[in-house]
Amino acid sequence: MKLDQYEGIFVTGTDTNIGKTYVSSIILEEIRKRGVRAVGLKPVSSGSREDAERLWQASGGELDLDILNPRHYRTPVAPYTAGQIEGPPLILEEMAEQVTAARAGFDFALVEGAGGWEVPLGKGFGISDLAGKLGFPVLVVAANWLGAINHTLLTVKAIQASGQECLGVILNHLEAERDVAAVTNRAILEELCPVPILGEVMTDGTEVDWTV
Repeated sequence: MKLDQYEGIFVTGTDTNIGKTYVSSIILEEIRKRGVRAVGLKPVSSGSREDAERLWQASGGELDLDILNPRHYRTPVAPYTAGQIEGPPLILEEMAEQVTAARAGFDFALVEGAGGWEVPLGKGFGISDLAGKLGFPVLVVAANWLGAINHTLLTVKAIQASGQECLGVILNHLEAERDVAAVTNRAILEELCPVPILGEVMTDGTEVDWTV
């Protein structure tokens, strides 16, 4: 799928630590190989800054890390909680303005959220509100293991209920060994999910196996 037909996309996940950044980096590298000036942005991170650093590398190091990832909390909790512990708190309008400024001059921007779709960012707003403010279509990364069907359907339906466009789902194989769930999840999701399964990333894969 040629995601760069859009000005940008917002990447969310079915949970935290399910490979959003890994998949996002592969997508960025794929798009940049076609000569498109693409950049990955991480508006906020908590705990390790490794995800932002990986996006920075996948973006060719064209932006300063503090512009790509303007807010980094050291406490490994939800950004809203981290903002209460460390301060200053996040402000929705400010976050959207930072993304707009950072993507200026680029052909395509991939904006990666923190954790899953309902993660709170600040008082009265969360990931879903940031995605809506930016107006980019949403791509869901789902870990292909036991529980993926429930988590994926809940996430996709929540995105659609918010009135935002969900492009589809990429299944990420985090574990090399395939159990029954990992083998059968895709077929069931293709039957039940209201958006397409766009492709898969195999364990330690370096590309997306696109099907759409």
